[in-house]
Amino acid sequence: MENQALGLAEAVQRLFPSDITVKRIRWRAAFDKLPSAMKTSWMLDLSSDPTEPAAGEAWPDLWIATGRATLPISARVRAASGGRTFVVQTQDPRWRNAAYDLIVAPAHDPVEGPNVLSITGSPHRVTPDRLAEGSATFADQLAALPHPRVAALIGGRSRAFDLTDAHAADLADRIARAVEATDGSLMLTFSRRTPGTAKAAMMERLARLPGLIWDGAGANPYFAFLDQADHVLVTEDSANMAAEAASTGKPVHILPMIPLKPADKFARLHADLHAHGAARPFDGTLEAWTYAPLDETARAARTVLERMKRA
Repeated sequence: MENQALGLAEAVQRLFPSDITVKRIRWRAAFDKLPSAMKTSWMLDLSSDPTEPAAGEAWPDLWIATGRATLPISARVRAASGGRTFVVQTQDPRWRNAAYDLIVAPAHDPVEGPNVLSITGSPHRVTPDRLAEGSATFADQLAALPHPRVAALIGGRSRAFDLTDAHAADLADRIARAVEATDGSLMLTFSRRTPGTAKAAMMERLARLPGLIWDGAGANPYFAFLDQADHVLVTEDSANMAAEAASTGKPVHILPMIPLKPADKFARLHADLHAHGAARPFDGTLEAWTYAPLDETARAARTVLERMKRA
């Protein structure tokens, strides 16, 4: 979630010279589950960064925050700063929506209002420069891989989806057949939510393919994989990875998961990505297509600066 706030801040910085300071908010365990309205700054964990300027320092021009933990602070910043700070909250706050100058919310979340900007997916840090930088770090490991290069981004268990061992094995077999049919190569990475046994099942079945499998040790090749891929396969449980993949202009194939409950918001996101021309359900083949890279983070940054001028 930090990447949402930081990605939007960096996009603003690319349009307007700015200094970025990262503040990480954590509540003490005894107060973390309290309703946002009941939380005050003395309840913050000692590891949290100060959220108000030190004596003699000015409030920031722009405050960008993400996640439930930040809501009580964000809702009070405008008043505490005397209107000096323009407050942006990403995602749907679902609490005191009028307290923020701008809410940058995923279009798949049904939030509306005069201070709401709906975008496809969420803000992120994927840019051509960052992809190229990440690719350079792994050039020795990726340069010789045959094309088409397939990046497989595997999520895991969540409230809406599951990745059982059997389903992981089936996905691995389908991916392997598609890569082998094209004499291509595989670049495979997992999320923190991927169950260990599911990860092991996939690695065992896919290890024979030419490519690189990241097991979580060492530098993260995520940006390099996106840069070098000819196709990107993303499990349907991750809205962030799907939107980030769509920002590359590469074909995005959505891998099915085991549904645990209705996941309408994910269906809406995938429909939006399909309408943009970016994503299609994975059908076992590696058909190529083209589209204009999704650039919603930049659109959000432009809107932030436009709203700040009018504030």
